[in-house]
Amino acid sequence: MGILILQKLFLEALLDIFYFPVWWYTGGALHAMRYCAVLLKQGNSRLAPGIWLANLFVPMFGQFDWQGRIVSFFMRLVQIIVRTIALTVWLLCCVLLFVLWLAIPIVVWYGIFYGI
Repeated sequence: MGILILQKLFLEALLDIFYFPVWWYTGGALHAMRYCAVLLKQGNSRLAPGIWLANLFVPMFGQFDWQGRIVSFFMRLVQIIVRTIALTVWLLCCVLLFVLWLAIPIVVWYGIFYGI
């Protein structure tokens, strides 16, 4: 009885070793892509350049005179530019994270075979 359990465990471990790369690049990659999409959505909700763009011509603090409109326009314009740059950097970080996910097994196998 004990030898059958050991054989079953050995066979399962062997199959898991061969199935791991398939899972990493299919189901695991899909999971990593969804995680990166969630990170990007969170970054967009925190930075929200679209909300700033929608309110570009709305005066800040109820200052409806021309000085208040000019100050609020340029202030929001600067905010839109900075937040869009920050969101672009965040997008690049999310893409880099996903590329790292795809590259990790290749780097590990390279290290195993060529002895880093």
